[in-house]
Amino acid sequence: MKKIPETDAIFEQVATANQAADDDPTVLRISIDSKAKVKLGNLSRGGKDRRQAPPQADDHDTQWHTTLLPFGILNLRTDNLALYMSESPETSDFIVDCLEHWWKSNQGNFPEVNTLAINLDGGSATRSNRTQFIKRIVEFSRHYQLQIRLIYYPPYHSKYNPIERCWAALEQFWNGAILDSIDTALRWASKMSWKGSQPVVHHVTKLYQTGVKVDPESLADYRVDWHPSESLPKWSVTVGSF
Repeated sequence: MKKIPETDAIFEQVATANQAADDDPTVLRISIDSKAKVKLGNLSRGGKDRRQAPPQADDHDTQWHTTLLPFGILNLRTDNLALYMSESPETSDFIVDCLEHWWKSNQGNFPEVNTLAINLDGGSATRSNRTQFIKRIVEFSRHYQLQIRLIYYPPYHSKYNPIERCWAALEQFWNGAILDSIDTALRWASKMSWKGSQPVVHHVTKLYQTGVKVDPESLADYRVDWHPSESLPKWSVTVGSF
């Protein structure tokens, strides 16, 4: 497996930060990531359909009418899973909008929480130097008066991010199912089981613009609340000073 010079140090930092979050009742740790886009159409998807007398899928998966991007938020305290499905490209705005929707729906269950610790990967939409991601996360933090700790897994090691196990479970569950429409995909996703419960599934209909950037002058206002660690500035960031 590929490594960078900081890989071992990043893993040590992740372990320390995760344990500290789990030991603190005022901190809620979650894991977020997106799954590879799913093609929707009359496709066999390399498996067998488990329904009685299933319809015939196409012999070759060469024709599809759209793709669906699954994004997941796993609550590591309760094991509750939320899935957001979208035809939009993966962007910083899409991810933070999902985070805001999730927190707005769940914050009432955690009145003691003043900090979100987020396990994530340094993908293109969430990397710590992505200007639009910086802006949106800081705005999220300020709006809810919520400190946020971004705990990045090292490059080439995304499989260690806890949400990845949910994607494996989803793929195993709907393997071979003919996902010929958005409704069908949402229905299958809502029936999967994770730690004895079914996920809450949302369909995001908004289409997000790619390539959005924040100019340096405007970004300076958000940098005030953006605090990278001294030893691993790309891989550990605290947002907010509440």
